[in-house]
Amino acid sequence: MKGMSVRENVKKIHDASMRILQETGMRFYHRDAIKVLKEQGIRVEGDIAYFTEEQIMCWVKQAPSEALLYAANPRYDMKIGGDHQYVGPCGGATFIMDREGHMRDAVFSDFIKLIKLFEGNPDYCLNGGLACQPKDIPVAFSVILLALASLTHTEKCMFAAAGDYRTMETLIRMTCIRFGVTPEQLREKPRLCTIANTNTPLLLDKNMTETIFTMAKYGQPVIIASAAMAGTTSPVTLAGTLAIVNAEIIASVALAQMVSPGTPVIYGSQSTAADMATCSIAIGSPEGALCYKYCAEMAKFYGIPSRAGGSLTDAKLLNAQAGYEAMLTCMACKESGINIMTQSAGIMNSYLAVSYEKLITDFEIISFVNRYLRDIEVNDETIPMELIKELKQEGQYLTEEHTLEFCRKELCIPKISVRGPHAEPAGQFDRNIEKQLRRLEETYQKPEISDQTAGAIKEMLLDMGAAERDIDMAMDI
Repeated sequence: MKGMSVRENVKKIHDASMRILQETGMRFYHRDAIKVLKEQGIRVEGDIAYFTEEQIMCWVKQAPSEALLYAANPRYDMKIGGDHQYVGPCGGATFIMDREGHMRDAVFSDFIKLIKLFEGNPDYCLNGGLACQPKDIPVAFSVILLALASLTHTEKCMFAAAGDYRTMETLIRMTCIRFGVTPEQLREKPRLCTIANTNTPLLLDKNMTETIFTMAKYGQPVIIASAAMAGTTSPVTLAGTLAIVNAEIIASVALAQMVSPGTPVIYGSQSTAADMATCSIAIGSPEGALCYKYCAEMAKFYGIPSRAGGSLTDAKLLNAQAGYEAMLTCMACKESGINIMTQSAGIMNSYLAVSYEKLITDFEIISFVNRYLRDIEVNDETIPMELIKELKQEGQYLTEEHTLEFCRKELCIPKISVRGPHAEPAGQFDRNIEKQLRRLEETYQKPEISDQTAGAIKEMLLDMGAAERDIDMAMDI
């Protein structure tokens, strides 16, 4: 009955979105978008486009059901879609928060440290993006410098921030140089993924349009996402919010297909509720968790991959609130089948800050959720009937070979949780976090990149006007 209700809700949201796009329309600020829409027979009045359901579905059906992404190390290659689930790094925070809740500006060394920490966690196949927004690099080159740091510090799949035509073309060129491929070869084996955000209500701006157009041009996966706030930028009812969110995303997905049919697109949402007492975003709310659930459901309805996030909290300290909100939002993404859960670790204070301690705690949450959702395997080996008969009522299982064989693959072994009768309750949890932070930093190994490759990227960026100091800092040379 519950499953039927969700399916019915999805269909009703779709129908409402189609009415919104036909009667209210979607605003596209970029003249290139308007040009493409008109060429494909979409009714456009000024900068507002009106779509019929037939037009939307014709184009959405051309989007592939899976998006492939290739890493420097093939073990981290991603097949985004279907039953595949991945976690991705945090993004967007401008501050770093310490254990006591004090905040400072994020700097470039924080970004590189975060890349190294995500690199050390085997649960991650995706790294980079906008893990934090450093204050000490020039705004004009920030997306490029962060991408350069990611390209030179990770062997996992490459995530990047969005930008205008110049920025996105530069990212494509850097990626081609890094992997020694032509643009045609890059299209055959995509290596770059980014996010284009809609503006709620019902608008796609110039930068995000240029991000979509460039990614479509080169066949690289692009996440098209909305970040509505129910009660402020969208209706306070979640059904109303989801109808607007879906209209924004699906119209932009259709636009990407008009630019280049078959462009790999990922249905994304960071939508949640606004707190009615303060009008601030409430990212750790149950309403946010429901938005992530329906992000997965709507993506399945259209047959495309999904992205939502993550282990989120509005808490101002690493406390019980940070734990239960992060567990709820993580579980909602994982249980609903979200293909990429971004913002998966480290986010505090409603996206304002990253906490290294919270990041390590979220790593633990992810491992707990993964174990729970893996469920149990029932067979003759996992129910050792002969051993049970042998030990009867007097035996113990600790020293048995069966326990030795299965203990590590059956049980989730925590890295920071405090267990056991002899653990010191005061401060032990914090010490475990610090120990895990040091371990990840100390075991990090930077990928090998030839001097020729590094030199070619550096020369290109110097010609564009980037400062040598910033380039060297990004490449850690």
